[in-house]
Amino acid sequence: MNLKQLSEKLGLSQTTVSRALNGYPEVNEETRRRVVEAARQYDYRPNARAKGLATGRAMAIGHVIPISAKFEIVNPIFADFIAGAGESYSKAGYDMLISVVRNDDEERVYRDMKSKGNVDGVIVHSPRLNDSRIGQLHEIGLPFLVHGRSSGCDIGYSWIDVNNRRAFERATRFLLDLGHRRIALLNGPEMMDFAIRRRAGFENALHDAGIDPDPALMHSAEMTEGFGHRAATEALALPEPPTAFLVASILIAIGVRRAIEESHLTMGRDISVVTYDDDLSYLRNGDDIPIFTAVRSSVREAGRLAAEMLLSAIADPGLPHLDRLLEAELTVGQSTGPVAVRS
Repeated sequence: MNLKQLSEKLGLSQTTVSRALNGYPEVNEETRRRVVEAARQYDYRPNARAKGLATGRAMAIGHVIPISAKFEIVNPIFADFIAGAGESYSKAGYDMLISVVRNDDEERVYRDMKSKGNVDGVIVHSPRLNDSRIGQLHEIGLPFLVHGRSSGCDIGYSWIDVNNRRAFERATRFLLDLGHRRIALLNGPEMMDFAIRRRAGFENALHDAGIDPDPALMHSAEMTEGFGHRAATEALALPEPPTAFLVASILIAIGVRRAIEESHLTMGRDISVVTYDDDLSYLRNGDDIPIFTAVRSSVREAGRLAAEMLLSAIADPGLPHLDRLLEAELTVGQSTGPVAVRS
């Protein structure tokens, strides 16, 4: 069924039906509901090419991933973010364009996207300190939203982020309240903005407790199970090993648990672990009772919100820069307890 046929069945003009389906505010709510229900009943789907010609838009959003970060494609965190964003794109009739490019080609790809008009905007992933992509996209004139923030960037831009500093400050204070004083931090790559903020929250909580951070207990690398296992194994072999670990992802936490077990210790009794949990669809932190105590926030929800925010900015270029700071919640699981008394 096409737009003309749907309009005839409803006894409305094609313009009214189109505006109702696209959420224009001048269409009253009763008419909108009637049109949406009829579209569902008759399985009407607008022709994306025709819609693009009518609106002057590509009806697609770009996600550009440099080769140095290509691990993101198979990372469950990236997958959940894309799944959430995809829900919002689908509802709005948009497609998604994912490009994996050489590092030195990223700016050229953005310029090509703008000149070809094959996307209406892009979402920027994994922002770094003073991220140059923000200035480049402003110069190119391509609408964009950043998943995260870039410390040191003095240009206004739209973003969505989790309050990483507060999340890790809260998690550290939780461990301090349990009596832990030797706390190891296994962080993500510290050229990334989120990892910089997490380390700041960790160190701030320690300073407030009168504890100097120990460099021997702080490590950063790609957030993998292998990194968690190696770093925890080394830390547990120190003359003064940590009694607790604060880690940046569930993948790292799984590696830490393996190292604890190989050291013939019990997680939650001998060694405590707190992790950051992106509430992943295919890597759940237990069922009824969480395996790991965690500060958690849904990356899938962040993807959904990010897409909605960018689409709003595309629909109304006059909007001011949009930003959204999400808070992580602390959930207590089986991986933490008071400091064990060691003989």
